[in-house]
Amino acid sequence: MQAYEERLTAPRSWWFIAVLTGVALALILLPLGTVPMLGGLVGGAALAAVAVSSYGSVRIRVVGGALIAGDARIPVEALGTPEVLDAEEARAWRTYKADTRAFMLLRGYVPTAVRVEITDPADPTPYAYLSTRSPERLAAALTAAVRAS
Repeated sequence: MQAYEERLTAPRSWWFIAVLTGVALALILLPLGTVPMLGGLVGGAALAAVAVSSYGSVRIRVVGGALIAGDARIPVEALGTPEVLDAEEARAWRTYKADTRAFMLLRGYVPTAVRVEITDPADPTPYAYLSTRSPERLAAALTAAVRAS
């Protein structure tokens, strides 16, 4: 059973910038002729699109008794109570309240987040900060998963 799933995708403006990168490379290669210009347009846009896609394809899931956030897999038994962070509080936890030992799944284009303490005494990570567009749903899924375990 899957309790929660979210994919944090890059904003549309980033895709527009990827196209503009291809146009810029095409303009740079224009003096070399039409074929290099078209190659620069396609190649530059494709490389920029791959970069945008790879950065913006992170997933957050609560499934199988674990929180899976990006590459991290944290058993729900090791999680404390999740805290929903509005835009202002999330900014505070990204900046001056942040702990360098924390696990941060941070996407600057997502204003809200969830902060959940890691209660495993063997783990030096104090908390996980997860950028999410649905902080209430993620917190509810984490709370339900912790209760079920």
